[in-house]
Amino acid sequence: DALFDIAVDAGCRPLPISWTHAEAAAALPMHHSDPFDRMLIAQARCENLSFVSSDSKLVPYGIELIS
Repeated sequence: DALFDIAVDAGCRPLPISWTHAEAAAALPMHHSDPFDRMLIAQARCENLSFVSSDSKLVPYGIELIS
C-alpha cells in the first residue's frame, strides 16, 4: 500500500493493457523473451513513455530507457 501511495503522490497512474498494446507486443522482434517485459515495452512504445530498467536487452527496442 505504501508503494502505491508514493506512486500516486508522484503523479503515476495505472495503464491498462489494451488490444493495441497486445498487438504491438506480438509484433515486437524477439530481442527479449520475457512476455511481461515485452508487454511493458509495447505499452511504452504505444504511449510514448520512457521505460525504467537496467536490462540491456531492452535497448534494441528503441525506446527511452532510464536505468
